[in-house]
Amino acid sequence: MNDFYRQVYDLVAQIPRGKVISYGQIARLLCRPRAAREVGRAMRFCPPGLPWQRVVMRDGSIAAGGDPALRRQILEGEGVSFLPDGRVDMDACRWM
Repeated sequence: MNDFYRQVYDLVAQIPRGKVISYGQIARLLCRPRAAREVGRAMRFCPPGLPWQRVVMRDGSIAAGGDPALRRQILEGEGVSFLPDGRVDMDACRWM
């Protein structure tokens, strides 16, 4: 595992229940503002036990990879609110 992936995973591990963060936010917090896609790649290989469902797209959309319906179900169970169009309410649930 490279250092960038490890940093991504360390940050994702800190996201509290009921909150979400975008791929781009993670990249910016790690001083790599243009690395949102690389964050996405890291999340595809995320180790078990991390709250992977709490990482969403900038506009609150749930990425199509994996199981979006399962991700939404988990997030709703954690208290994450959604807009009528199915996106996470980023104003209410964005971490940091």
